[in-house]
Amino acid sequence: MPGTMNAVGNTPPSIQATFEDALAKLPDGYVDGYFGNRSWGVTVKRSEDGKRTWLYGEELSGSDIVRLNLYRVARPGPILKPCEMSSAKVIEFVLGFEPRPAKAASRS
Repeated sequence: MPGTMNAVGNTPPSIQATFEDALAKLPDGYVDGYFGNRSWGVTVKRSEDGKRTWLYGEELSGSDIVRLNLYRVARPGPILKPCEMSSAKVIEFVLGFEPRPAKAASRS
């Protein structure tokens, strides 16, 4: 399927592993951050069984978006399904997105 990445697809294993690691490091829920010197808001949701990760990113000062589902099923590797965009775009985004550091809680 076009736009799908799996362990036997055209994505080199090192990039696939780096992508999966970067996605795993993103926190659940909403986070602000930067990609390409632009502000983005990103929401990540993970299923309780760990078999599905959903990401939606929206450029805060523009109209660009990134959406993906990553499925971990009984295949040789995970399946990446970008939503109406290329795998390359979502991989580039996840690898380049930098969450804004969380503000430290103020001490009283």
